[in-house]
Amino acid sequence: MIGRRVAIALGLGILLAIGAASTTLDIAARRDTAAVEHTMEVLEQCSDLRVLLRQAEATSRGFALSGADHFVTEFQEASGRIPPALADLLQLVQDNPVQGERLKAIEDPIRRRIALADELIRRRAANDRAGQEALARSAAGPAAMAAINDMLDAFAEEERRLLAVRAATSRRTGTWLLAIDLAGISLLLMIAIYLVRRTYLSDRALRSSLSLSQATATSLEAQAQQNRGDLAAAYDELRRSSAILETTFRSMAEGVLVVDPAGMIMLSNQAVGRFLGTGVGKTFAEMVVENKFYESDGITRIPDDELPIARTLRGLSFDRREVVVKPTDGRPQFRLMVSGRPLRNSEGAIRGAALVYHDVTEESEIERLLQQAQKLDAIGKLTGGVAHDFNNMLTIITGSIEVLIDAVHDRPAAAELAALIGKATDRCTELIRHLLAFARKQPLRPRDIDVNATVQDIAKLLRPTLGEMVEIRTRLADEDLVAHVDSAQLANALVNMAINARDAMPEGGRLLLETMSTTLDEADAAANPGVVPGRYVVVAVSDSGTGMPPEVQDRAFEPFFTTKEAGKGSGLGLSMVYGFVKQSGGYVKLSSEENRGTTIRLHLPAAQALQPIEPEQEQALPRGRETILMVEDDPLVRDFVLSQLQGLGYTILAASQAAEALAIAQAQPFDLLFTDVIMPGGVSGRQLADTITATRPSLRVLYTSGYTDDATIDNRQQEADALLLTKPYRRAELAQMVRRALDGPAAALRPVSPASPSPPPPA
Repeated sequence: MIGRRVAIALGLGILLAIGAASTTLDIAARRDTAAVEHTMEVLEQCSDLRVLLRQAEATSRGFALSGADHFVTEFQEASGRIPPALADLLQLVQDNPVQGERLKAIEDPIRRRIALADELIRRRAANDRAGQEALARSAAGPAAMAAINDMLDAFAEEERRLLAVRAATSRRTGTWLLAIDLAGISLLLMIAIYLVRRTYLSDRALRSSLSLSQATATSLEAQAQQNRGDLAAAYDELRRSSAILETTFRSMAEGVLVVDPAGMIMLSNQAVGRFLGTGVGKTFAEMVVENKFYESDGITRIPDDELPIARTLRGLSFDRREVVVKPTDGRPQFRLMVSGRPLRNSEGAIRGAALVYHDVTEESEIERLLQQAQKLDAIGKLTGGVAHDFNNMLTIITGSIEVLIDAVHDRPAAAELAALIGKATDRCTELIRHLLAFARKQPLRPRDIDVNATVQDIAKLLRPTLGEMVEIRTRLADEDLVAHVDSAQLANALVNMAINARDAMPEGGRLLLETMSTTLDEADAAANPGVVPGRYVVVAVSDSGTGMPPEVQDRAFEPFFTTKEAGKGSGLGLSMVYGFVKQSGGYVKLSSEENRGTTIRLHLPAAQALQPIEPEQEQALPRGRETILMVEDDPLVRDFVLSQLQGLGYTILAASQAAEALAIAQAQPFDLLFTDVIMPGGVSGRQLADTITATRPSLRVLYTSGYTDDATIDNRQQEADALLLTKPYRRAELAQMVRRALDGPAAALRPVSPASPSPPPPA
C-alpha cells in the first residue's frame, strides 16, 4: 500500500511538473509565434510599399510614353497610398529602433522620387519634350529609386534575419515542450505499469490507471494543437516566399515552361508567350498548331514526337538544343536555345517537364553574316591568286595570237583558226576580269560622281534591254548624292542586277531603282561585319520576282553559283557586284522573300562634293628607241614582253627581281622603269621605283600587275598620275602605255594627291 501511495504521489508530482513546464513553454511558444507573425506582417507591408513605389514609377513612365490619362489617375492613386503605407510600416517596427531609423531614412528619397515622377507627368502634359529629355538625362529618378531599393533591401534583409532567429527560437521551444511531454509520459507510463502490476486485481487501481491515461490523452491533444499552429505559421511563410518567387519568375528574360504528363501547360512566364504565343491552360497539341518547329538550319521540320517537350516528357534531359520557331499567326520567327528536364516524384515516375528557352535570334544572325563574309573573303583570296597566275599566261597567249594572226594573214584557214583562238582568249580575259572583280583586285578609277544622274542614265538604257514586260521605275532622293566610286563599274553593277531581276520575273513585273543617303553609327556597324561607321549613299534595286529561299541567299554572291539553267548564266553577276562594292569601301545588303521579290542595296562611300571628271584621250600606237629596264619574275612573261618591246624598236634591259634590277640601274643608263608590282624577294615594284628615283628623279615609271587594288601599291599615298598596265594586255596597249610613260612627266614631278582613308577590311 505504501509503495502504491509513493507511486501515486510521484506520478502527481510528475504531472504537476509537466503541467508547469508545459504551461511555461506554451506561453513562450505563443510569444515566439506572435513575434514570427509580426515579422511576417512587417515583410508583407515592406513588399506592399515596394509594389506601390514601382506602380507609381511605371504609371508616370507610361504617361510620358503614351500620354494616356488613365496613367495619371493610377499614379495619383498609387502615390497617395505610399505615405500611409510607410506610416503603417513605421508603426509596426516602433519596437525596433534600428529598423525604425532605416525607414525614416527612406522618407526623403521616396518624396523625391514621387516629386520627380510628378514633374515628369507635368512636363509631358505640357508637351515639354526638351524638359522630358533633360529630366531623363539627369537620371535622378532611377538614382532615387535605386537608393530606395537598396534601403528597402537592407530593411527586408534585417527582418528576414529576425524571422529566422524567431522561427528557430519557436522551434527550439516546441522541441523542449515535446521532449518534456515525452519524458513525463514515459515516467507516467512506468509508474502506471508498476501500479498495474501491483494492483491488477484491484478496481481502485484500475480506476487510477484510467485517470492517468485520460491525463496523458489531454496532454497529447494539447501538443497536437501546438503542432497545428506551427504548421500554419510555416504555411504562411511559404506563401509569402512563393509570391516573391512568382514575381521574379514572370519578369525573367528567358522563357520558362512547366507542363504536366499530358502536355498541359501548368506554369509559364511572359517570355514564353512572346516566343510561342502560348500560356497556362493550353496544351502541347495547341502549341504545335500555333507554331512550326525546325532544326537549327531552319529547313528541317522537327517531328512532333521529337520536340523538346515531347522528349522531356519521355524522361530525356538535354541542354542548349537549338530550334527555330516559325509562328503561324504572323509573329516574327525566333531562334531559341532550349534546355529541358523531366520532373519526377519520390517513386521516380515522371509527373511533368520543365523547359527553359533562351533567345539567340540576334546573336545567330550576326554570326551567320560574319561566317558568310569570311567564306566570301576566303573564296575571294583564292580567286584572286588563281586569276593573277592566269593573267600572266594570258599575257603571253594574247600577244602571241596577234603575232600569229599577222603571220598567217595570207592563209585563210589558218587565219580563221587564229582569229577563233583570239576570240576564245578574249572570253578568258573577260572571265578573269569577272573573277578579279569578285576578289576585289580589279583596277578601279574612283571619282566623285552624281549617283542620281548615273541611275537615271542607266534606267534609260535598261528600258530597251529589259523589254516591255518589265516596268521600270525610279525613286531618287531629293538631295544631291555624291559617291566616290568607279562610275563605269557602278553602271555595270546596276545592269547586272537589273538583268538578274528580269530573269526572276519571266512573266514580267516591276523593277524599282532607288537612291537615298544614310549614316551608320557604331551599333549599325557592329551588326554588319567589316563595315565602318560613317555616311553612305544607298542605291537599291528591287523587283517583284520569284525571290530567293534562305539557302540561296546565303550563296548568292559566290562566283559561279547560279540557279538558272545551264547556258543561261555564269553565276558571276552578283559576285562582281559584291567585289566592286567591297573594294570601293562599301557593303551589300540583300533582302528577299519567296514569291514576293528581292531587294539589293548597295551602300557606297559618300563624297563631300562632286568633282568634274576629265575624259581620257585615246593614244595612237607608237614606237621608240629609248632604253627600258624591264623587271618581271615570270620567265615566260619576261621573254614575251622582251620580244614585243624589241619589236617596237626599244632597247631592253631585263631583270627577274629587284636586287638584279638595282645592280643594272647602278651600271647602265635607261629611260623607263617597267616593273611588275608584286615580286619575290620581299621588295615590291613600288619600293624598287622609290629606291631608283631617289637618285634618278627624272626617271619615268610604268607599273604592271595581274591584279590590283588599293593595297597593290603598299596602301600608301598614291601618285595622281601613276601608270598601271593590267595583265593580260595586247601589243597595242603595251605600246601606248610605254609611250605614254616615256612622254609624260617624271615620277618625281608628278603631283601627289592627299592620302585618302583606307577602305574597310574585307568582310
